Amino acid sequence: MAAILGMGNPLLDISAEVDLAVVEKYGLKMGDAILAEDKHAALFPELSAMKNVQYIAGGATQNTIRVAQWILQQPGATAYMGCVGKDEFGAKLAAACAQDGVNAAYMVDQSTPTGACATLINGIERSLCTDLKAANNFSESHLADPKNAAILDAAKIIYSAGFFATVSPASMKIAREKALQTGAVYCLNLSAPFLMQVPPFKAVLTETIPFTDFLFCNETEAATWAECEGWDTTDIPFIATRLSLIPGVKAKKRTVVVTQGCDPTVVACNGFTTLYAVTALPKEKLVDTNGAGDSYVGGFLAALSKGKDIAGCCKAGAYAASVIVQHSGCTYPAKPDYSF
Repeated sequence: MAAILGMGNPLLDISAEVDLAVVEKYGLKMGDAILAEDKHAALFPELSAMKNVQYIAGGATQNTIRVAQWILQQPGATAYMGCVGKDEFGAKLAAACAQDGVNAAYMVDQSTPTGACATLINGIERSLCTDLKAANNFSESHLADPKNAAILDAAKIIYSAGFFATVSPASMKIAREKALQTGAVYCLNLSAPFLMQVPPFKAVLTETIPFTDFLFCNETEAATWAECEGWDTTDIPFIATRLSLIPGVKAKKRTVVVTQGCDPTVVACNGFTTLYAVTALPKEKLVDTNGAGDSYVGGFLAALSKGKDIAGCCKAGAYAASVIVQHSGCTYPAKPDYSF
């Protein structure tokens, strides 16, 4: 059985280079991630019709799990759950996971298309607009299937990006309580500012953090959390420390990991913060910085599954991120130049 289980929203990235006029046409912002509204409906076929369009397996949690699998190089070391449609896009996602060695235990919606993420590229920046479609229909009933229940029971690490809070809070509750029973490590990512700014989504994150052993976010998400909580500070180490000290249901102290792009990663635990360097790259090597956070977590979780300490986990995370940002989308070489 897989050591690492991810639960999230599987998406096929429809990725294309665009002028800023296209970004502005749909009211989007570079460096942002939002859920699609009716006004974005025409965006997806517009990107699909572009000559430079690429289709890449995506979704934040799925990206993280695929990167962890790539680092580990052990078929079946990871598993992933999410909902896809019975269509060509769903088949593409299943094929990508199978090729990577991830056990994709998808829930299949017979009547709803697979979700997609419009990825607008301008320079090294991305703007993401997600139409969840089938991903939005994941149900906790999927976890009641004996095969899927066995995967959850066996997992040593369980991870979800915060985006899953928009889809199946009930599944997140089952997973975090299962981790409490089995002793598995439960991990959560804050993922995007809007999740903290929309009360129902924020409530799910607030309910989940006490069960969380490792909480991930970037500096923008950390600052947004502080703003929403009225902490009146933008000091990242201080925010990380406060997040780590939110009362939990476990005896073990929570570790908070805040990535800051090319600046050192801030790690807080039990009132103390430590900075860990990332892998510096010249600007000309940067192709796509959008997947940096997801891939950092993938490397981190891979090392964590191998029993590495925080320094070792951050080292693996920094390596994974440094490779993925040199490729478009969450793609990578056949084998990592990394060993534990």
